[in-house]
Amino acid sequence: MVHAIMEQLAETLTFIKNIYPQAPSTGIILGSGLGNLVNEIDIEKEISYPDIPHFPISTVKGHGGKLLFGKLSGKTVVVMSGRFHFYEGYMPQHIAYPVRVMKLLGITTLFVSNAAGGVNPTFRVGDLMIIRDHISLFVRNPLIGPNEDELGTRFPDMSEPYNKELINQAKQIGNQYGFNLKEGVYTGLTGPSFETKSEYKLIKLLGGDAVGMSTVQEVITAIHAGLKVFAVSVITNIGINEEEVVNTHEEVLAFAKDAEPRLSVLFKEMVKLV
Repeated sequence: MVHAIMEQLAETLTFIKNIYPQAPSTGIILGSGLGNLVNEIDIEKEISYPDIPHFPISTVKGHGGKLLFGKLSGKTVVVMSGRFHFYEGYMPQHIAYPVRVMKLLGITTLFVSNAAGGVNPTFRVGDLMIIRDHISLFVRNPLIGPNEDELGTRFPDMSEPYNKELINQAKQIGNQYGFNLKEGVYTGLTGPSFETKSEYKLIKLLGGDAVGMSTVQEVITAIHAGLKVFAVSVITNIGINEEEVVNTHEEVLAFAKDAEPRLSVLFKEMVKLV
């Protein structure tokens, strides 16, 4: 099983490098409704997920289904326009696979975005929250199973999953552009159902500021691979209140779209610095 994953990765890498031989330095994962950054990239090659050997296929509305290669802020980047989720029926190892591919292609830094529910009562819809840490107790760890030492250590340290230097740089950029950036702890759940009021209260008691259905498995994989990580949540609904609010995926996409311009500026400026 261990050697099988390395063989699959080798086949995937060979296929991609035959199409795009340049080595990207930065990887970007775009979350629900956050595909506008693609318009800022000088795209040189794009590959549909179904064409890539052993690659999962995105099935969720608001997620593209292409691996994009090109230039952003003068740097060579690889962008996942559309990600994969546990609730789609994928195993955590499938969710980890694209991150491992990006690492082996040459990236040293991974930028991640997601749409999330607000748990911190001071948050408002449309806020950008820099993720300083996460709670992954509610999702299955993607590293469970045999470990391949070529991909990372058996027991990776998770004391600083989100790079402090990158966080500080983001704050400076936020101040420069007048963005009111929030900062907090992201809690990962499996989905696809939205959280109950009691679940929101539990997450708040545990120290979570936002909650979503992605990101933590990707970040664990990235840390396992030795990558620097920076991540941002777009707050698309507020769950920690007593009002009767019905959450829909369509609203999540709409509010994420409103926040896209600020997120695009932030990521563009951040990529310049790595």
